[in-house]
Amino acid sequence: MTAGRKLAFDKDIALDAAMKVFWHKGYVGASLSELTDAMQINKPSLYSAFGNKEALFIQALNKYSTQVEETYFSLLYTEGVNLKQRITNFLTAIVNSQCDDQSPKGCFLCAGVSESANSDIPEAIKLVLDERIQGIYNALLDIFNTDQQAKRQGLDSNAELHARFLSTLLHGTAGLARAGLGPEQLLPVVQQGVRSLELGDNTVNP
Repeated sequence: MTAGRKLAFDKDIALDAAMKVFWHKGYVGASLSELTDAMQINKPSLYSAFGNKEALFIQALNKYSTQVEETYFSLLYTEGVNLKQRITNFLTAIVNSQCDDQSPKGCFLCAGVSESANSDIPEAIKLVLDERIQGIYNALLDIFNTDQQAKRQGLDSNAELHARFLSTLLHGTAGLARAGLGPEQLLPVVQQGVRSLELGDNTVNP
């Protein structure tokens, strides 16, 4: 692409389209022709705007992770809401998104992790997946370590286990949503997971 020349397409929209192809097909299964067809661009434009297939996949992973963080992480910190409800709202919103008919079912990151054992997956992608898949765990870990209600109930003493339990629960619901289960089957699992923490219903941080 000549220096200073504007793109003839919306790069963000094209990246969203590529993400959906990768989400459906996986990194290995998605062909360049399927990607360019969905993105409505040609191969030279793909290489010029995004780099190669590996770079495109990594950009899609980063975009998806940022969307998750911006959409859901704030639910863990809503003022005036007790910890039990904040965690419930966070998990419920994610499970509902995993079952949303407007996007591929499940979780793009979880689908990538499931594929990462494939020897055809580049190491650079595996490294980004390892980093990005920790996002939900780290958000939950922060809450259990720093939230005053969590501290009052002693949850900070085993914060790593609680965070790993809930993040693992979400990985499981992502796989089941991808297999066709809906909110009516998966949200009770969320409720059971929150109950296991034995959080009070009425305590709000001062």
